[in-house]
Amino acid sequence: MSSSSPVPPSSAGASQVEEKPLPKPPAPVMNFPISPIPKNPLGEGRYIKTAAALIIGDEILNGNTLDRNSNYFARFCFENGIELQKIEVIADDELEIIEASRRMVQKYDFVITSGGIGPTHDDITYASLAKSFGQELKYHDETIVRMEESSRHRTWITQQSEEQRTARRRMALFPEAGEVLLVASDIWVPVVRLEGKLCIFPGIPSLFQKLLDNLKPFLPLPTEDARPFRLQVFTPLPESSIAPFLTALQNRVKPENIRIGSYPLLQPGAHIALIGLDRERVKELGLEVEKELQGRILSAEETEAMIKGKRQ
Repeated sequence: MSSSSPVPPSSAGASQVEEKPLPKPPAPVMNFPISPIPKNPLGEGRYIKTAAALIIGDEILNGNTLDRNSNYFARFCFENGIELQKIEVIADDELEIIEASRRMVQKYDFVITSGGIGPTHDDITYASLAKSFGQELKYHDETIVRMEESSRHRTWITQQSEEQRTARRRMALFPEAGEVLLVASDIWVPVVRLEGKLCIFPGIPSLFQKLLDNLKPFLPLPTEDARPFRLQVFTPLPESSIAPFLTALQNRVKPENIRIGSYPLLQPGAHIALIGLDRERVKELGLEVEKELQGRILSAEETEAMIKGKRQ
């Protein structure tokens, strides 16, 4: 006779049934209207020639976050024929943001800020830039509508207190005279442009990159023939051996607005970059460098892979 008591069938069945968690509601597919393209903010017939990036955030300066946005912006500028002349990193400090933004807007055609537009106490970019250009802050109703629509499937939204909801709406509190450019149909976050030049971006790299790419139709970009051509040459020789030739070459082509750069590798060798507006002349000089430095001109695919590798 067994010492164990038999388990009633009903209890046994109940113990074998596992409660499955309720499925999460699917994220809504957003398809917001895009803002109409405004008039050229620089004036008819003018286009962007120079640019600067203002990277804002204590987390960048203390090493907690790796800044990827300035690199992406630099590549965006090069590919679109804009000369990026300055990248500056500053703290979440109102006076620093005011001083830097005013200085940059006076000097450059296109300025971007990255970071500091979230809901927390240290997200002060919108408020600081409003003060910088003598504006009040004002809620943007359409941005709030899109924010709510994008988050309605999230259960935590309904559980927020009024204080938490107010903090969230800070992300739609913009300088009142700013242009609110809704550039992506699937993202509620806009790009706010001040003084026709300064565009405010989030610091999250995926958002920054998508918004920047979608901003292109809203920018007075240079024409194709005003965009530089870059040619890369690999040489197995050490930089000290190629330095005299490159110095003489740069002096010779400087009047042609062609720039020569050298970038050493860990193993012996270097990549030589030739950049200029005259594509055929740059190619001609590339053949000269290839011959004189025992080098090899890199294909477009090799150049792209090299640039991508440097960003990782």
